[in-house]
Amino acid sequence: MDVQKVPYDITADDLSGLLGGGPACVTLGETMVRETPADLQRPEHSRLAHLSLAGSEFSLAVLLARFGVPTAYVTRVPDNPCGWLLRDTARQHGVCADFLAWAPGAEPMGRFIYEIGRTPRKHTGWYQRMYSAASRLGGGMVSWQRALAHCRLLHTSGITFGLAAHSGYDQNHLLEAFHEALDARPPGCLVGLDFNYRATLWTEEQCREVMTPLVTGHVDVLITTIEDMARMYRIGCGKYSPEDIDRGDMDRPDDEDLAAFGRELLQRFELKALGVTIRYPDTFEQHRWESAVFGAEGGFLRSPAVRPIVLADRLGGGDAWNGGFYYGLLTEGLNERGLHKGLLVGDAATRIKQTLMFDLPVVRKDEVQALLKSDVLGGGKRTAR
Repeated sequence: MDVQKVPYDITADDLSGLLGGGPACVTLGETMVRETPADLQRPEHSRLAHLSLAGSEFSLAVLLARFGVPTAYVTRVPDNPCGWLLRDTARQHGVCADFLAWAPGAEPMGRFIYEIGRTPRKHTGWYQRMYSAASRLGGGMVSWQRALAHCRLLHTSGITFGLAAHSGYDQNHLLEAFHEALDARPPGCLVGLDFNYRATLWTEEQCREVMTPLVTGHVDVLITTIEDMARMYRIGCGKYSPEDIDRGDMDRPDDEDLAAFGRELLQRFELKALGVTIRYPDTFEQHRWESAVFGAEGGFLRSPAVRPIVLADRLGGGDAWNGGFYYGLLTEGLNERGLHKGLLVGDAATRIKQTLMFDLPVVRKDEVQALLKSDVLGGGKRTAR
């Protein structure tokens, strides 16, 4: 095996530069208790459910912590078994839970009921997130100075800021908390955001009102999809118009298409870096995946190939890619090497994660490394441990 052809050995990474006595990455969001019928029946018919944890920012934190990056997760949870489950699961995977805000035990934790589909029946999810404990995480509840003392990357998602509209609040508590975090950042701390529009939480107008000034004024690294940008900002992708994208009339974009899309976003939102995930669903069980990354200095890279995935559970796939992308930036820096490494590690991590059930990326660095080698060298064999 010619390992020289494999661009990165993440199992040999020296992470000492990230071990500054506190979290190098801090994420802010909401975690839900996910209920999935254990017998694959319809939720209203099943009497047996798997309970698991779901939430974009928590999933990302789990991947980075499992890869050895000191990571903390911030949210507000009720002081009851649901909140304890989140705390204990975070600790199990190495995520710092010291900065959780605790709500009275009678407050609800967000809930997600998920029906797994099979071709041709689609998967279906139902949010129960109104008035959740996390949606009321506001100013003055988190010691951001302590949480961010050694932080290199602060991350959140658009889902988080949609909870206020979803609950009908007059004020966006989580947005206020995030602005506190922005003010407490140490010099050099990047701000990352996954746009992650959810129509079940807020309208497009409500989203743009909050997200446009937030992304333009504060975000260094944006992660998004072609579809979200076409829907929210009428941004096309090269020869494909926003209307083409909305209708699903878009084939695989070529390099020129993607480059035009990336340039538009980098300039519009004054970004330092951009990540774009692209999913091609062939059936419910069979998807193909690729991604692209862009740097403000003109760098543009895309996946070496579109890779197939036989799905067990697609939820959390984007979050695993985000974690892998950030891993590249945190270990190599915000440069072409960091972008390239993040692209490859993100692609490998998400492909493995989507073969696993439930949201959390219970993925190891050694299996990501093995997949990176297999992608370069071809072939593959069984492993025994």
